[in-house]
Amino acid sequence: MKTKTMTGPPMALAWFVWGLGALFYLAGFFQRVAPAVMTQELMQDFQISASGLGHLSGLYFYAYVAMQIPTGILADTLGPRKLLTAGCLVAGLGTLLFSMSSGFFWAGFGRLLIGGSVAVAFVGLLKLSSSWFPKKIYAFVTGNALSIGLIGAVFAGPPLRFFMDIFQWRQVIGVTGLMTLMLGGVIWLVVRDWPQEKGYPGFTPRTSRPDSLSFKGIGQTLSKVLKYRNTWLLFFIPGGIVGCILTFSGLWGVPYLISHYQISPARAASLTSVLLIAWAVGAPVFGWVYGRLGKRKPLYIAGCMIVALGWSIILFQESLSLLQMIMVFSITGFFSGSMIVSFAFAAESVPQPLSGTVSGLTNMGTMMGPTLLQPFVGWILDRNWTGQVVDGVRHYSLDAYEYGFIPMMAWVTLSVLLLFFTKETNCRQMD
Repeated sequence: MKTKTMTGPPMALAWFVWGLGALFYLAGFFQRVAPAVMTQELMQDFQISASGLGHLSGLYFYAYVAMQIPTGILADTLGPRKLLTAGCLVAGLGTLLFSMSSGFFWAGFGRLLIGGSVAVAFVGLLKLSSSWFPKKIYAFVTGNALSIGLIGAVFAGPPLRFFMDIFQWRQVIGVTGLMTLMLGGVIWLVVRDWPQEKGYPGFTPRTSRPDSLSFKGIGQTLSKVLKYRNTWLLFFIPGGIVGCILTFSGLWGVPYLISHYQISPARAASLTSVLLIAWAVGAPVFGWVYGRLGKRKPLYIAGCMIVALGWSIILFQESLSLLQMIMVFSITGFFSGSMIVSFAFAAESVPQPLSGTVSGLTNMGTMMGPTLLQPFVGWILDRNWTGQVVDGVRHYSLDAYEYGFIPMMAWVTLSVLLLFFTKETNCRQMD
C-alpha cells in the first residue's frame, strides 16, 4: 500500500509564518501613509510649510530606498527571520521617537529610523514566499502581501482620523510603536527561514549562505544582477505607478480634495482610501491571473495604460462628482495592482541565487517614486503659493496643485513606454 508523501509544509503553517511577516509589512505601510491625515497637525506642531512636510514624510522613503540593496543581499545571506525581527524592533523605537518629538529634527530622525527598518519587510516577505510556498502560486502570494500592506494603509486613513479626533496624534502613533515591538518578539519565536527548520519538506532546497559579508562580495553580486536588461527596466517602471498612488493617497490627495472640493478631512481620507482598497483588491487578482496566463508583459502593459488614463482624469479633470471620483479612484487603484508582477518578473529575469538582490533593487525602484515625488510636489506647491493662509497653514490654489501633479503624470507615462522594452520570461526562471 502506497503512502502519500508530503511535498511541502502544511499550508496553514505556511500562511501563519508568512502572515507574521505580513503584519510587519502592514505596520510599515501604516507608517508610510499616516502623514496624509495628519498634515495640518504636523504643519502646526513643527511649524513647517508644504516643502517641509514633504521632506518630513519623505525621510521615511529616503531611508527605505537606501536600505533596499543591503536588504536584498542580507535576505540572501542572513535570512528573513533575523531581518524581520530586527526591523520590528528598530521600527518600534523609531515610531516612539517620532510620537514624542517636540521638534522637527527628532521627528525626522524617527521617520528615518522607521523607513530604514521597515525596508526589510517586503523583501523578507518575498524570501518567505519563495521558501514556504510552491513556485506556481508565488505571484499570487506576493499579491496578497501587497494587499495586507494596503490594509495598513487603509487603517492610516479614516480609522486613524477617527482615533485622532478622540486622542492626540502622538498617543495614537505611540501605541502603534509598542505593538510593533511586541510583533518583533513573536516573529523571533515563530518564524523560520525554511520549512525544513521546522521538520517539514520544502518546495525548494535550502541554499548555503556565506559566513560573512564583504564590500567585494556585495559589489560582485550587484554587478551580476545589473547585467540583465529587465533589472534596469523593472527598477524604473513600478516607481511610476506606486509613486502616483502613494504621493496622492499618502500625502497630497487629502489636502487637495479638501481645498478643491470643499469636503471634510474625514471624507477626503475616505476617498483616498478607495484608491488603496482597490489596489489591495487588484494585486492578488493580477497575481493569480499572471500565473494562469503564463506571460508577464501583455497584461502589465494594459494595466499601466489604464492607470495612466485614470491619473490623467484624477489630477487634471477639474470637476468630478462624488460618484465619478469613486469610480475613477476604484478603477485606477485596481489596475495599479498590475505592478505586483514586477517582483516575479524581475526574479525570473536573473538566476535563482540572485533573486533576493534583484527583489531588493526592484523594491528600491518601486519606492523611488514616492521618495522623489512627495517632496518634489511640495516644492512646486510652495513655488506657486499665492500667500494665502488658513488656520495658520498655507493654502494652495488649484493651479498650484495641477503644476505639482505634472511630474506624477510624466513618470507613469514613462512606465508605460519602458514596458515595451522588457524581455518576456514566460513565467520561467532564468538558468
